[in-house]
Amino acid sequence: MSLKVYKFGGASVKDASHIYNVSNILTKDKGDQIFVIVSAIGKTTNALEIVFQKYIEEGKEGFLNGMVEILDAHLDEADKLKLDSAKLQSKLEVIINDCLVNLERAIKINKSAVYDQIVSMGELFSTNLLSAYLQSKDLRVAWVDLRKIIATDDNFQEGCVDIQQVEKNVNDHIKPLFENVDFVIGQGFIGSAPNGLTTTLGREGSDYSAALMAYGLGVDTLTIWKDVPGVLTADPRRFENVEKLDRMSYKEAIEMTYYGAQVIHPKTIRPLQNRGISLHVKSFIDPKGEGTIISQDGLLNYPPLVVIQDDMILMHISSKDFSFIAENHLSQIFSVLNANQIKLGTMRNSAISFAICVKNPGQEKLANLINDLGQNFSLDMYKNLQLITVRYFNKQLIENLTKNKVVLFDERMKYTIQLVVRPSLELIEKEG
Repeated sequence: MSLKVYKFGGASVKDASHIYNVSNILTKDKGDQIFVIVSAIGKTTNALEIVFQKYIEEGKEGFLNGMVEILDAHLDEADKLKLDSAKLQSKLEVIINDCLVNLERAIKINKSAVYDQIVSMGELFSTNLLSAYLQSKDLRVAWVDLRKIIATDDNFQEGCVDIQQVEKNVNDHIKPLFENVDFVIGQGFIGSAPNGLTTTLGREGSDYSAALMAYGLGVDTLTIWKDVPGVLTADPRRFENVEKLDRMSYKEAIEMTYYGAQVIHPKTIRPLQNRGISLHVKSFIDPKGEGTIISQDGLLNYPPLVVIQDDMILMHISSKDFSFIAENHLSQIFSVLNANQIKLGTMRNSAISFAICVKNPGQEKLANLINDLGQNFSLDMYKNLQLITVRYFNKQLIENLTKNKVVLFDERMKYTIQLVVRPSLELIEKEG
């Protein structure tokens, strides 16, 4: 008998047929015990972000009205799975009511705290649904609230995890569960601040949750189940003839996630590398496929790896007194970026300006950033751009990627090139 950790994303549990498929994957290896991390089903997180806006604008009434459709969607899937919908509804309504209580405290802190209380419900809903289905199949299952296990600080929307406390909580509360059950179902993405309010670990943070559980449980492997056959050389939605990598090193995986690759969350690798836990990225569509193994040893020679991020903003930041951009200026700029939870895609400084490329953080955060920087700096901004990152690039590939594009910014390193681009004026006119 072996203990494993599996993580299933929202696409793998998006409806009844997919939940049935997850059940088959979990039960294919008889005798295994599995800790299962599950994301919110389908587009639930997006729907909850709308509920968040309704709460900000309309209060409790807007929140409750917004939750009706989300609750009904989960109950519809429960009906398709032939579950006791009334019993499940009762559990989900408890979650909604608990959230309302937390919102009364969170609204006094800031909007990020409010966001986390609402958006975290997606994982609480999905895990209750999956747990109920597995129990209906007479499997030995325990549902846990990982907010009681994943301890974070109070940095809402981007909680910093206390990994030593997590390990203690796993030893005290999770390991004993496996004395009586074969499957423990927990939520990705969420944790708890010292004041008891829910925190989230950053968008798509369920991979990180799974890595933390793998670390705490001391398993040999963590498997992340996705709708792709493994780690690919580029996004198959953008490019044809992409290749699957059979192996990848921790170092290379960290590089790619840092540059925006969507396969795994950027924080996932560190706890795995610290314990020598290998990460398997496999397809829930083709569970028998070999997938990609990420471990200490990777390939000797990698093909070009391409990451493209849309909706990017290029900013040129200059000191208002035309003084050199020195260490004190950079410290101020980075402090403002951190305070507004804005992550860099790439950067470069010259004598009197500092260029940064960031993902569009939304109108409110962007306005706050501009206001905070405006006290000491002038700012030029270019929106609706792409950031192209290529590891192990070659000249022909770069020419193909920048065809019909204007390169506004490029940063070259030994193995990596980053390009900030926009469509050429000629192409814009043709499309217009």
